[in-house]
Amino acid sequence: MLRPDERSDARERALYLLYEAHSKGIEPSATIELQVIEPDELTQELVLGVGRMMATLDEHIAQRSKRWALARMPVLDLNVMRLGVFELLERPDVPTPVVLNEAVELAKRFSTDDSGRFVNGVLAAVAADVRAAS
Repeated sequence: MLRPDERSDARERALYLLYEAHSKGIEPSATIELQVIEPDELTQELVLGVGRMMATLDEHIAQRSKRWALARMPVLDLNVMRLGVFELLERPDVPTPVVLNEAVELAKRFSTDDSGRFVNGVLAAVAADVRAAS
């Protein structure tokens, strides 16, 4: 079983790979194939899951991001939210507060000054839609 900091590190690595995919205009799965060292299992699960479910994830985000088109969002914010929505939908073993906290921390660390609040607001609304209170 992975320790919490190892899971946080895997989320960060997944964010890097999703950003790389966007920057290169390739599928997220291709970024895994391009790695010299194979990413750990959780990183792969996150990247492949986001890639597989991107349309669904983007739909959830678009429905809850008031007055913000996906195309206007900072790429890092969008990918952080994709990771968060993926975990909310597909990883019931991860408590909702953990998903939200991890996403907010990634957004605050790697994106704009307002990203943490924005990501938290969107993901909290999605969580209310897709999960019972945890």
